[in-house]
Amino acid sequence: MISTVLFVALGGAIGASMRHLVGLWVGFPWGTLTVNVIGSLIMGLLAAVLLFGAKGPSPVAPFLLVGVLGGFTTFSAFSLDVMRLVETGRLGSAALYVALSVVLSIGACALGLWITRAVAA
Repeated sequence: MISTVLFVALGGAIGASMRHLVGLWVGFPWGTLTVNVIGSLIMGLLAAVLLFGAKGPSPVAPFLLVGVLGGFTTFSAFSLDVMRLVETGRLGSAALYVALSVVLSIGACALGLWITRAVAA
């Protein structure tokens, strides 16, 4: 358990560093779009092999999927969640999950900005 958490943390540091470098290279806001698309593609490729392959879940899946890709972009995890709902025929749940994730997350960010600015004023 502890070693898995440490591997996830190491992967997260690697992914976050890569995200920062891509953001510097591509620029705002296209860096975020770039890591979201690339991360989602890589998530699909790796999940097919590491989670859903014939041999079952791989022990390196937490390091790569949660750690590296989670640090690179959590949008890849969101994308995989949506696809798992779609592939199991739960289209309504997938649509609701997408809508709630986008609306509530942006709303929460706006609320956080508003609260902090109101307190700081």
